[in-house]
Amino acid sequence: MLKINDYLTLAEREQVLSRSDFWAWWLVLSTWMLTLALLWLAAAFPHPVTILLVWALLAGRQLGLSVLMHEAGHNTLFASRALNQGVGQWLCALPTLNDLTAYASGHLDHHRLAGTPEDPDLPNYRAYPVDGTSFRRKVVRDLTGQTGFKLTAGILRGGLVHFGGHSSDGNALLLKQVGVQAALAAILMLLGIGWTWWLWFASLMTSYMLVARLRQIAEHAAVPDTDNPDPRFNTRTVEAPVWQRFLMAPHFVNYHLEHHLLPGVPCYRLPSFRALLKDKGLLDEVPSFNGYQQVLRHTVQWG
Repeated sequence: MLKINDYLTLAEREQVLSRSDFWAWWLVLSTWMLTLALLWLAAAFPHPVTILLVWALLAGRQLGLSVLMHEAGHNTLFASRALNQGVGQWLCALPTLNDLTAYASGHLDHHRLAGTPEDPDLPNYRAYPVDGTSFRRKVVRDLTGQTGFKLTAGILRGGLVHFGGHSSDGNALLLKQVGVQAALAAILMLLGIGWTWWLWFASLMTSYMLVARLRQIAEHAAVPDTDNPDPRFNTRTVEAPVWQRFLMAPHFVNYHLEHHLLPGVPCYRLPSFRALLKDKGLLDEVPSFNGYQQVLRHTVQWG
């Protein structure tokens, strides 16, 4: 297995591992500002085409919050642990029906066990490549709210299980989830666009579920060697164009191979980390994917 620290100088390590509160706050606040702008757009122009557009674009913003939760779970978003825990939970995790404790505990096991049969994330991608019929069924389940319903049902039962991690809050998690959604609805009502909370929630239950699935597929499905502990062969990076990153890979989440090679690198340092790895020739044997349509052609046998 590649030991990435053997290939980095001390200065290079310090550069790619440095955390920035400015960058962190910018990513969090800009995601929420864009979310509110989209909801305002739907309220200002309540045409079916506008509603459909906002419904689709909100999914990427909701995924963006989940990505920032992921960063906070690694304690790499902000420089301080307190900000990672507080902002990561209340402004990123809870609004998207996640829980930082459940996510972080399971996700760290995923990093430790990726490339082995014990990886708790393995059920999400083990079956790939799949045939087109199977994939279409998954898309239908996502877009009709069936996947979202399973998530909310788990919360209503008093807990949240994610990647093998469990919420430590029990029934209190439900109260937090309701409280955060109520706070968002109240803010929207104060802005005079209260009804758009339903659009936010509808997207969370449908289009967001599909975008999250596509992210999972892109990261680990049908990789060169699922049983290889080297992240270069059990994890995938997609060098997608800007419009695709906006729709389904915000905050540099497409650089997933680099994240697995050195999880302490903040998401906003991943592009420069990838450039550094390329310069050192460490990615020469890694298959290149330049868009999510290429990933789907590779992971789904359309027949």
